[in-house]
Amino acid sequence: MANRNTPLDDELRAYLVAHSARETAAQAGIREATRAHPHAGMQIGPEQAQFLALLVKIVGARRAIEVGVFTGYSALAVALALPEDGKLLACDISDEYTRVGRPFWSAAGVAGKIDLQLGPALATLDARIAAGEAGQYDFAFIDADKTGYDAYYERCLQLLRPGGLVAIDNTLWGGKVAHPAAGDADTAALQALNAKLHGDARVDVSLLPVGDGLTLARKR
Repeated sequence: MANRNTPLDDELRAYLVAHSARETAAQAGIREATRAHPHAGMQIGPEQAQFLALLVKIVGARRAIEVGVFTGYSALAVALALPEDGKLLACDISDEYTRVGRPFWSAAGVAGKIDLQLGPALATLDARIAAGEAGQYDFAFIDADKTGYDAYYERCLQLLRPGGLVAIDNTLWGGKVAHPAAGDADTAALQALNAKLHGDARVDVSLLPVGDGLTLARKR
């Protein structure tokens, strides 16, 4: 979730944000409300949120999934990019964290687009698969517990239609993935997933140095 070890220095990143990011008042409000949070580093930056929104529009998404909502900044970006009848299935386990963003969802007029499901994401995704929703989603964003990433990826891939896109955050993990995991379960999980994605014939894939590493996988 954190933007660790960005390849840009602070001055260049400030320029990038100033000349690219187009935040609504509600988006800026969530970022400000999250600034003092003890886990504020888990929130993606405005440039990454805008990139996700652009991807949603490029693939023409109407139904999207988010695994890991935190305070709701990325969910707001995706919901704003969806059409009026679009829906975002937002999965998180924390009522406390997601409560921060909910008023801003309402202020932006997109609360009705966001189906927030509080509970283990695997249970939520499995329930949607069991309900016959496989192949009915267009876009997914995974940004939650790293040891769960592989299982979330597999479920999202089932739920995506051919041509659908899954974006996976933190896949460079502050550079740790390039070194032995040394007993670090999160790093080991990301290394295993990166290796799996590289050879996964079910998808077209690209790992990008955006934020803390962002992998895009298009379902074939």
